Amino acid sequence: MAIDAEEPMMIVVTGATGNVGRVLVEVLTSAGEQVTAVSRGTSPVPIPDGARHHRADLAEPETLRPAVDGARALFLLVAGAGAELDPDDILDVAKTGGVEHIVLLSSQAAGTRPRSVSHAPLRGIEEVVQRSGLSWTILRPGGFASNAYAWADSVRTRRTVAAPFGDVGLPVVDPADIAEVAATVLRQERHGGQIYELTGPALTTPRQRVRDIAEALGQPVRFVEQTPAEARAQLLGFMPEPVVDGTLAILGEPTPAEQRISPDTERILGRAPRSFADWVRRHLHAFR
Repeated sequence: MAIDAEEPMMIVVTGATGNVGRVLVEVLTSAGEQVTAVSRGTSPVPIPDGARHHRADLAEPETLRPAVDGARALFLLVAGAGAELDPDDILDVAKTGGVEHIVLLSSQAAGTRPRSVSHAPLRGIEEVVQRSGLSWTILRPGGFASNAYAWADSVRTRRTVAAPFGDVGLPVVDPADIAEVAATVLRQERHGGQIYELTGPALTTPRQRVRDIAEALGQPVRFVEQTPAEARAQLLGFMPEPVVDGTLAILGEPTPAEQRISPDTERILGRAPRSFADWVRRHLHAFR
């Protein structure tokens, strides 16, 4: 990963305990940057040496102020689509603290489905960031490889996965790749004003991803195809209805743009993106 930052800078990472943020904090601290890891929770948070932790809730932007004081860059990750947030207030706090560059983790669907109920709020946050007067970079990843964690319990206990649209392929992306791209663009000014779409290296279907899990385990794992109605009922147990419907639309009827393999990860990192099979091998403990 090429880095051209000449001296350490203070970088604030929101969502620092998630699949992307946790790796991002590790990459930045390993590179010698001063990092403030921001999370909402009250439980103790393990952070690498060289980073500090700050608790803040983006729904209350003032709680972010101590974290951004003296920072030069901010990685902004919003929960869900960010519909309940006031991005203008968040960016005002960041500017006052001295932030010069914002890297927003958005979603591929903010570009492919900007008017959908599920993703319009995120597209709105993109627009606020773009007109903020700060340098900005927007990352639009496709579906995360780590969404397969939702299958972990059924794989561990029954060696079975139930999912809809078993033969519809999407280029799911490894969160570690997103984190490494974010680390690069946070530290390189030349990425200002850019929107990058991040995908994996190839289309992969739910049925194929289950085969990858089985191969890594060395044991058979049965795939059971759900109907869309069954999947919707299950997802409504932990996701808002508009997000469920938007997610199922992408999983079942992706647009050509949503199935495109983006070159952006390889351009930025100088290597091909990691495969889903690679992600499984690195996180196999979750499925054993």
